[in-house]
Order: sequence, then C-alpha cells, then structure tokens
Amino acid sequence: MTAPFLEERLTHAVRYGSSWGDEFQVEITQTAGGQEYRRLVHPIPKRYFNIAYVMETDAFGAQVLDLYQRAHGMYAGFRVRAEDDYKTNAAAVTAFDQDLDVVTAASVYQLVKHYGIGTPLSIGRPVRTIFKPVAGTVKVGIGALELNAAMWTVDTTTGLVTLAANKTRAITGIAKASQAIVTVGTHTFTTNDCVYVKDVAGMTQINNQRFQIVSVGATTITLNVNSTTFGTYTGSGTASTAPQTGEVVKGGCEFDIPCRFNSRLQIEYADKGARAAQNIELVELITL
Repeated sequence: MTAPFLEERLTHAVRYGSSWGDEFQVEITQTAGGQEYRRLVHPIPKRYFNIAYVMETDAFGAQVLDLYQRAHGMYAGFRVRAEDDYKTNAAAVTAFDQDLDVVTAASVYQLVKHYGIGTPLSIGRPVRTIFKPVAGTVKVGIGALELNAAMWTVDTTTGLVTLAANKTRAITGIAKASQAIVTVGTHTFTTNDCVYVKDVAGMTQINNQRFQIVSVGATTITLNVNSTTFGTYTGSGTASTAPQTGEVVKGGCEFDIPCRFNSRLQIEYADKGARAAQNIELVELITL
C-alpha cells in the first residue's frame, strides 16, 4: 500500500550547519582473501538530510511541528527543497535540460535529472526521477524546439508529462517562400504548434525536420523555414505534432524532493520565546 503524501513543502529556513548527502544502493561481498565483488542495485541516488531549526515558538509550531504531527512522524511524505539541487539545469531552466524517460511512446514521459558531467560508466549516469516538479516551472521540447503549453500537460504530483493528442494532416502543396506555406486542407493546427514534416516529394530539403507554425489559414499552415531555394514540391508528405522515430522529448523544471521524517522530532527550549530542533533526519522517497 502506498503511504499518503502531503503536497506541501517543509520550510527551508534551516540553520547553517545542516547537511545532505546522496547514497547509492551497492551490495558488497568480500571474500576471505579480501577481494570485493560489488553490485549496483540501481543507479538511483537516495538523498538524506540532517537539518536543524531555531525559530520563534509560534513559527516553529506552525511550520515544523504541525507538519510532523500531520505526517504521523515517519509515516507520510512531503516536499523538500534542496537549496543546492532544485533545478534540472545549473543555470536557468530550459526545455532542453534533460532527456525525459519514455513511459508511453509519443504520449507520456517522466521528468528526470541525470547527474555527473564527466565521462560516465558504461551503465550510464545516475538519474533521479522527478516526482514533484514545481507548478509553473516546467518546460518541454522536442529536438531544438520548445513546445507551447497547449501541446502538453504535467502532473505536478507525479512528474508525468502527457503530450496532447497527435494532430496530423496530409500535405498537398508547399509554396516556395521566406516562410514556407503548406497546404494541408481543413485542420486543427494552431499558431506556435510544432510539426514534423516527412515523405515530401520534390521539395525533399524540408523532410525529416520539425518546424514551428507561425500562422494558420483555413487550409494552410505557415512554417518558420525559408523554402525559396528548395526543390519544387511534386506531391505527398505529412505534417504531425507527435514525436517521430528518432526524436527525443526533453524537459526542464524546478523540483522538490519527496521525503519523510526518518527520526523523532526532539524539541528544545532554546529561549522563552523560541524553540529548536537538532539532528532532524529526512530521507528521500525514491518510489511513491
């Protein structure tokens, strides 16, 4: 049975001296001769926090003790922001920070963060599943194009990104222009949709690429590609919004880490109007 989760963040007004560290599940067997045999159970880092608070009594009660009580101590999870690691990119979040894990091809993807910038082992880099993205920070892209918000949704309680239903139309004409005008008949494409073009005859330079739609007509879409020097369109082709074979869905966000208390909350009378708690251990929930 999955334990309950409180979709709220533990206050990160922690004292200096608090700490965190990642642990990997490695099974180590040592022979009588001292040889080690090591097995990496999975490439998922599990984070531990050791934190401390000194706060005014009322603030401590409302922001720390209340959450501990409602979580029934070590039972329920909650969100924790790691000040050193809360984005998928060291700089500003972009739609291209991480390759997302495929859950259902061309439909559902999982937000993740890969770690380590040097040469990885053959088994790949450590990866953290992002279950708790921060609302309003998620960005999604395919290839080199960021998808507009109408082309996907995200569940901020699971980190699952769901792409909108595929829009696809047969191409019946492409005009040479500074921005290619593509005839597709009656359609539901909208401005800023991104479409993948393939199987075009004649104007082959436009094939197997994704373009942003800059404007739409009743039976046409205008793409952000200069086709004036391309070959002459002679027939066939399709334009689709769904990811195609070989395309990688990417994403980025700010995120919280799902945790639970891993120790008793021991409260100290720091002062007449203040309370303290030291050595509060939190442990990451790597599955929900």
